[in-house]
Amino acid sequence: MALLEVNNIKKSFGKTEVLKDISFSMEKGEAVSIIGSSGSGKTTLLRCLNFLETPDAGTIRVGGEVLFDGSDKTRKSDEEIRRRRLHFGLVFQNFNLFQQYTALENITLAPKLAAKAAGVKNDEQIVETARSLLAQMGLSNRADNYPHQLSGGQQQRVAIARALALHPDILCFDEPTSALDPELTGEVLRVIRELAENHTTMIIVTHEMKFAHDVADKVIFMDDGYILEQGTPEDVFEHPHEERTKQFLAGYQNS
Repeated sequence: MALLEVNNIKKSFGKTEVLKDISFSMEKGEAVSIIGSSGSGKTTLLRCLNFLETPDAGTIRVGGEVLFDGSDKTRKSDEEIRRRRLHFGLVFQNFNLFQQYTALENITLAPKLAAKAAGVKNDEQIVETARSLLAQMGLSNRADNYPHQLSGGQQQRVAIARALALHPDILCFDEPTSALDPELTGEVLRVIRELAENHTTMIIVTHEMKFAHDVADKVIFMDDGYILEQGTPEDVFEHPHEERTKQFLAGYQNS
């Protein structure tokens, strides 16, 4: 059984159809890169998976559990939406760190709130895990720094640690290097590459084509709200079937 099964997801904003009929699946330990031009629906797809947007139709399953069924119009409680959201971790383009908290506090905030809601007291373990994640990100000496004291690459690595702190089934990246200059981009891509080598289950929306090719087990090409092509990096990058895919990739190769 696939870890994630997405079937026939549709999403419109007003009269604009953004996701028209999205279906794909992924296995535990897989890294999936999603590529495509701006406006193709990539970010909206991630936001639907993370329940920041509600799809209009379709189903989303994780580990066989139905997290979303478009035919079920029952209103879900905020608590239930939060519970479903915990299956996914999302790393945003612009870090979205809390400026008033240190790096360590940014990472421990959500786990402490989750533990409190569950009636569990394990702050020491949460802090220990956060420090371990900072070490994994190469930021052991930055635990007490505030976001404004960190470079963009360091902030994004704190954001990755924060997403990992809740032990999500699937870690999602929304163009994690788009706000970074080339030197800092390398820092973040190295961390994601290490996560892939450790078989972290990930969905990576990216405009870094070489990175998408080298890191992903599967590549999805989206265009105008549809998945036009999906397969291994070799299939999509070196032997694309669709003319639109060929045009898109040629644009990157010639830029």
